[in-house]
Amino acid sequence: MKLHTLRPAKGAVKSKTRIGRGQGSGKGGTSARGHKGQKSRSGYSRKKGFEGGQMPLQRRIPKRGFKNINRLEYVALNIGKIQEIADKHNLTSIDIDALYKLGYIKKNDLVKVLAYGELTQGVSISAHKCSAKAKELVEKAGGSISLLNAE
Repeated sequence: MKLHTLRPAKGAVKSKTRIGRGQGSGKGGTSARGHKGQKSRSGYSRKKGFEGGQMPLQRRIPKRGFKNINRLEYVALNIGKIQEIADKHNLTSIDIDALYKLGYIKKNDLVKVLAYGELTQGVSISAHKCSAKAKELVEKAGGSISLLNAE
C-alpha cells in the first residue's frame, strides 16, 4: 500500500446531482422541482410556521396571561448555600461583589436570601431581599443581614 494508491471504498463516494443542466442530466425540464406551484419558482422561501395556507398553530391557540415588564427577578440564595460558600472560601462577610467574583451570580442579578438549610457560624450578609425566617436564622447564628436597594 502506498499513499498515491489510496482510494475510497467502492460505492462510498457519490457524485453530486447536477440540477438545471438539461435533459442529459436526467433531471432536465423541471429540474427536480415537480410541475408548477410555489415551490417550483425561483426565490421561494417558506415563512416560519407556514402550514400551506391553513391557519398556523401559533395563531390557532388562544393567548393567555401577560408578561409584566416591571417584574424583578431575584436569584434565590439559601442559608445552606451561604454556609457552604463561607466554609469553602473561608468568609465571614458575604456581599453581592463577593458572590459575583466567586461565580455564584451574574453581574446585575438581584439576590434574595431564603431559609432552606442550616447556618452554624455568624456570617454578615448583604443582599437585596431576605425572608423573615432567613433573617431570624442568621441572627440566631450570630450573624447579620443588611438589605440593599433593588433597582
